[in-house]
Amino acid sequence: MKIIKRVSEVRSEVKNLKDKKNVIGLVPTMGAIHQGHISLVRGSKKECNITVVSIFVNPTQFGPSEDYEKYPRDIQRDILLLQEEGVDILFMPSVEEMYGKKSLVSVEVSELSEKFEGNLRPGHFKGVCTVVCKLFNIISPDKSYFGWKDAQQLVIIKKMVKDLNMPIEIVGCQIFREQDGLAMSSRNVYLSPEDRKNSIALYSGLKKIKDMVEVENIRDTSSLIVEGKRVAESFSGVELDYLSAVDTNTLEPLDKIKGEVLILGAIKIAGVRLLDNILIKLK
Repeated sequence: MKIIKRVSEVRSEVKNLKDKKNVIGLVPTMGAIHQGHISLVRGSKKECNITVVSIFVNPTQFGPSEDYEKYPRDIQRDILLLQEEGVDILFMPSVEEMYGKKSLVSVEVSELSEKFEGNLRPGHFKGVCTVVCKLFNIISPDKSYFGWKDAQQLVIIKKMVKDLNMPIEIVGCQIFREQDGLAMSSRNVYLSPEDRKNSIALYSGLKKIKDMVEVENIRDTSSLIVEGKRVAESFSGVELDYLSAVDTNTLEPLDKIKGEVLILGAIKIAGVRLLDNILIKLK
């Protein structure tokens, strides 16, 4: 695995590989690699000749009161895990390498970025889109892999790629879960043992909604959301930020379960924000 820290070097390396007709897959991460990330790497390895992973804790997507400084970092462990998976290139730029001394350009997907996470974390998705756009310009991948755990982010990136006519296929990969159902996240390490027990609150609410749709044939989303919230909030120490049934492309709220519907939510437990969602598909 080649470890590259300079934009010019990784760009040159990838160009040489593309000139040899290799299909390039990119997995953008902020490090603290876990099995969710590994599942994305394996998806890329399966479909592409060359897999590039980026590790960059992006400061522009963190708010002033958020956890940029304490965001989990363990680069040596990350390198070992990625080497074991046969990653071809690890791109690890510094903040200055990515943004220079005075970056004045940003990328934003309006409307989609103003809901849910965007409403609670102003500017978050502008930071996400800007850094992902920069990575796409630097690496020029044929495919890029993102987890459905951050569903709103995935929808927004797909829209950015479509609207900016980027020749990149965005591949959404299934949520990778712990044995009890908790979605894998780098922030799970912040949870105490007691909080960890209650961290399945949101997943439990989502599961209840799925059962009500598939077993009880309930289609009214207001009834489903009320019951999902009740289940999630029955766990100790849980603060529910939102829970909603939305269209998978527009993120607009839906009154009825019909076709493909995304149920997404976020909770806070002991100051740690956890996201999760389920996709319901009806014929």
